[in-house]
Amino acid sequence: MSSTARGPERHPHPVTVVGIGADGWAGLPEAARAALRAADVVIGGGARQLGLLPAAEVGAERVAWPSPLRPAVPRLLDAHAGRKVAVLASGDPMFHGIGRALAEVLGPERLRVLPHPSSVAYACARLGWPQEDAETVTLVGRPLDTLTAALHDGRRLLVLSAGAATPGEVAALLRARGYGPSRLHVLERLGHADHERALHGTADDWPHPQGDPLNIVAVECLRAPDAPRLGAVPGLPDSAYEHDGQLTKRHVRAATLAALAPAPGELLWDIGGGSGSIGIEWMRTHRSCRAVTVERDPVRAGRIARNAATLGVPGLRVVTAAAPGGLAGLDAPHAVFIGGGLTVPGLLDACWDALRPGGRLVANTVTLESEALLADRYRRHGGELVRLAVAHAVPVGGFTGWRQAMPVTQWSVTKAGAEEA
Repeated sequence: MSSTARGPERHPHPVTVVGIGADGWAGLPEAARAALRAADVVIGGGARQLGLLPAAEVGAERVAWPSPLRPAVPRLLDAHAGRKVAVLASGDPMFHGIGRALAEVLGPERLRVLPHPSSVAYACARLGWPQEDAETVTLVGRPLDTLTAALHDGRRLLVLSAGAATPGEVAALLRARGYGPSRLHVLERLGHADHERALHGTADDWPHPQGDPLNIVAVECLRAPDAPRLGAVPGLPDSAYEHDGQLTKRHVRAATLAALAPAPGELLWDIGGGSGSIGIEWMRTHRSCRAVTVERDPVRAGRIARNAATLGVPGLRVVTAAAPGGLAGLDAPHAVFIGGGLTVPGLLDACWDALRPGGRLVANTVTLESEALLADRYRRHGGELVRLAVAHAVPVGGFTGWRQAMPVTQWSVTKAGAEEA
């Protein structure tokens, strides 16, 4: 939508976003109360949240956000153009809240934010946890499997709950992922003087029924002794994946991710996904990394989706199609990995053309035909051409010897940036 449609002429009054806690009107500072009193319309998360405002104090029209929320933001703002709009948000609106969507639609200059302490701030205060040492994971509108990527022995997690069922679901996931001994603290209605409640237990023996939907789950991660260790850097054990043999093996995978050099917010195309290991470990490097894997075999595509969920990146997009045709309509990537199909006519050119300036392309092969193709591109575009060879120690009678794996030829190259071109 054009900037004119969202400009001062159409929205002469800044939208005020008021953070509110479980203590409701009583916990609001005077500046927040004054903004709500002056509003013509108050938009909130539902009848419960809007009901926190006393009718004697706030006479504005009350409107609940529809679901899904994000697409409704521009429409609701347009419906109330010219009026003084206030938006109610839980806690700090700019911390996993509606403030982000409003800033994207209106621009920060049309927004006035009056934050309230977040549930994370309250939880850390109650538990005595330094906030900077705890990782926050939101499950509001996101799959439960998102939590898996944050599970590391000894870590403290703060899980923003989607509702009353979330604590039990978190406990079940921890048990399934080998973190059953982890200690859980469920903190309900934080900030309410009379109705705060804390529940404690382990994931292996979570004894509590569903409680208040306004809760946050604090997790002290403890891995079971027999559970596999999954580190935070690329090169997960091959056994972490369900596969049919089409898997970039651990040591080559680590070298491949190093060449791809993932950075926060970047998008990867993983061509010929196989078991999805490259796209999955790209996304595990940072929660904002994105990946699309293109796999023509529907059985393998389903396997990729299962691996992504198991390893904590259910947002991996799987396109079941053959490349290069399956690349049509995809967002331009920051990096491309080609693990198969190099000799398909037009595939390498299509990937190179789609790659953003400054982006990286990495291609692996074990065949002479594809190796010749990579050698030709190396002469034309430069980059780095290497051969990766890994040998494993194996029994040889009563002794030990080396068994050489098939060597992998890898070409990696950075596309010239706009300033270089």
